[in-house]
Amino acid sequence: MTGRRTDRRLGARWRRRRPLRTRLAVAASAAVALVAVCVCVASFFVIRYKLYQQLDQNLAQTATLVAQQHEYDKDYGVLTGECRFLGAPACSQIVPADSADDPRKPYLLPVTGATRQVAAGELTPYYTSFTLPDGKPGRMLTTHYGKGAAVQVAMRADIAERGVRQTAAILAVVGGAGVLLSAVGGYWVSRTGLAPVARLTATAERIAATRDARHRIELPPGPPERAGRARKFGRFGHRGGEDEVTRLATAFNTMLGELEESVAARRRLVADASHELRTPLTALRTNAELLARADLLNKAQRDRASGALARQLREVTGLVNDLIELARDEEPQPLVEDVALAPLVSHVVEAAREHWPTIAFTLHTTPEAAALTLPGVPSRLARLITNLLDNAAKFSPPGGLVEVTLSPHSLTVRDHGPGISPEDLPHVFDRFYRAEKARSLPGSGLGLAMARQIARAHGAELSAEHAPGGGALFRLTLR
Repeated sequence: MTGRRTDRRLGARWRRRRPLRTRLAVAASAAVALVAVCVCVASFFVIRYKLYQQLDQNLAQTATLVAQQHEYDKDYGVLTGECRFLGAPACSQIVPADSADDPRKPYLLPVTGATRQVAAGELTPYYTSFTLPDGKPGRMLTTHYGKGAAVQVAMRADIAERGVRQTAAILAVVGGAGVLLSAVGGYWVSRTGLAPVARLTATAERIAATRDARHRIELPPGPPERAGRARKFGRFGHRGGEDEVTRLATAFNTMLGELEESVAARRRLVADASHELRTPLTALRTNAELLARADLLNKAQRDRASGALARQLREVTGLVNDLIELARDEEPQPLVEDVALAPLVSHVVEAAREHWPTIAFTLHTTPEAAALTLPGVPSRLARLITNLLDNAAKFSPPGGLVEVTLSPHSLTVRDHGPGISPEDLPHVFDRFYRAEKARSLPGSGLGLAMARQIARAHGAELSAEHAPGGGALFRLTLR
């Protein structure tokens, strides 16, 4: 048991140390070589059986003929042929069951106990291969000959033996060629079959070394419809059906495309955040330096500088908090609970009325949505609705109306402001994007981006559209 376990450990160690291409080549070669060897061995035994079967049929016919020709002849001993040389086609002899009845002249064919048993009817007829006195191969049949006797018929087996040897030589050459071809085929299979894996490995290593996710694995061209989809991430399709390796390479290319987009989005976020922070930080530094020389300022100037400093600190703090929220991809699972939407929306609308006293907010909840719940984080859902209400209030004229409607399938927020221009509509949820009309208004351009991220994290979808009669309408579609 210990030796067997050691062998298994050595085999596993050998497999771990060899590359996948080598292991696949060895496995394919071994499988094909085993099949070739088995076919050759089976062919050898079939041909050998057929050669001796023909010889045995000749012996059986000769024995029948001898029995018919000497039906009433009870003289034991050699009947025909010179068995020492087998010059005739066959030689024969009759052997009694009792050795006391043997003739004085010795037998030319070997007589054994089995021969006596056949003569006595105790054993069925049988064939024997033996060597003649001159060293030549022979084949002998021992069968019944009347009562109490057996007849032995023998023929030279040179032709059959020569055929067996030639067959063995030919099949050995064929088997060796099969093993050699299996090794070449195994190497070819491993090289061509693992070519996409080798390209995938090289691409992964290149990405790990350069940290550049723009590299792709090149695949054979495929159908036009799939090639068009592949061009989005710079990859090629596959002709005909896809095998497992091709699907793996395609999935890897898709992952690289998503990774590239993610890296680009992170870089844009950092660049936009640095740009947005530069102005308030410069103002903060200016006001801080101004307050450092407070002895040169009068009371009104100090109050104005300290107020500006506090306002800018709030803006920077809010911007940093928004960036932290945007950097979070998923909601914290320990904080997820079933949130009753109707009370939450009502509470947020009341808070918006206090924050925007010049704007009229209306809330309409359908009866079916009164008991509506959504798995999520209450504070995050409140932040989503607050951002939508703040955006609607910011673009509404003084005394304007913001309409909030909650139904079992959606939450809509509509304002009656200038609406969203067609060129701005595709970008309203982009980070730091601000329409030309909104650049003079307070804000960092992160509110709607954060609202969409929170919505998607809760399995919902947030969209913007033109409201009938003017204004903008934001629709939160629930699961």
